[in-house]
Amino acid sequence: MSSYYPPITYIVPPSEDGWLLKTILQKRMDVSRKLLSRLKMTEQGIMLNGERVYISVKVAGGDRVEIRMEQETSADILPQDIRFDILYEDEHLLVVNKAAGMIVHPTHGHYTDTLANGVVHYWAAKGEQYRFRPVHRLDQETSGVLVIAKNPYSHQHISEQMIAGTVDKRYAAFVHGVPASPAGDIDGPIDRDPAEPHRRIVTPDGYPSLTRYEVKEVYGDRAARVELKLETGRTHQIRVHMGSIGCPLIGDGMYRHPLYGSGTDAEQLAGIAELDAAIPRQALHAVRLSFKHPIGLGELVFEAPLPPDMALLEQKLRQDAGDGRAHLTAE
Repeated sequence: MSSYYPPITYIVPPSEDGWLLKTILQKRMDVSRKLLSRLKMTEQGIMLNGERVYISVKVAGGDRVEIRMEQETSADILPQDIRFDILYEDEHLLVVNKAAGMIVHPTHGHYTDTLANGVVHYWAAKGEQYRFRPVHRLDQETSGVLVIAKNPYSHQHISEQMIAGTVDKRYAAFVHGVPASPAGDIDGPIDRDPAEPHRRIVTPDGYPSLTRYEVKEVYGDRAARVELKLETGRTHQIRVHMGSIGCPLIGDGMYRHPLYGSGTDAEQLAGIAELDAAIPRQALHAVRLSFKHPIGLGELVFEAPLPPDMALLEQKLRQDAGDGRAHLTAE
């Protein structure tokens, strides 16, 4: 016998008396076509007043519409007792503050020690059963807020918000140099580098990509702290875009701008190397994420403070710039 997650319920108002159940499911409960097909094949997937019915029936005011999704597991993910920072959890979502160095999901050749391994173990220890469904990804060395959906309905809703551009994703980064403008847009198409397919580059034939930035603090002329907002979600987008304007992320050798190549003088190269050595990864942190709860509980806002390695880098930059204070802020 199948086990189900708690139902998602909708009470039909009098104004919708006579509507088709299919219309209620699609227009009021926002069930996607893919999920609707899946629910139709599930024994208790679609219920009207406690009974299984065809979606072609008409509803009446006061009717109780319920959808139920079968419980799932990630049987291919090995549970491991790995600690991770939980920011929020309910029966629909799990939001975490991912640590730098942690891969989100097992990949070929890296089946253990990922966030997924830790989350699956955590759920099992509580006697709960979910499939690991990250709604978005963070690079292995990028820390910060990450949302995981506990069922297909939640995953669909948040994914659609991301596609529509209504999810607000903010990042904090420390970069070499200072952007020419205190705020601006980097509108540069991104695609794989033909010479090195594991890298991405800005290229006219790439996929449309837009990053908005605002300088929050500068440290002389050698570095700056910036806040970034993603309008698209390309692989390595922030790293590629900041490198393309001559302000690569501190600690990120992969996307260093040609400005910092062989033509750079020895003193400048030494300064770059010194800052890169101050942090063991790219200085990038997903500091804020906001979106609407998938079942109408309003807007959720999550924030994660700078992790210790980036806080230490910030302290060093301030001290090096003089008297430990910000020399310029955009606020």
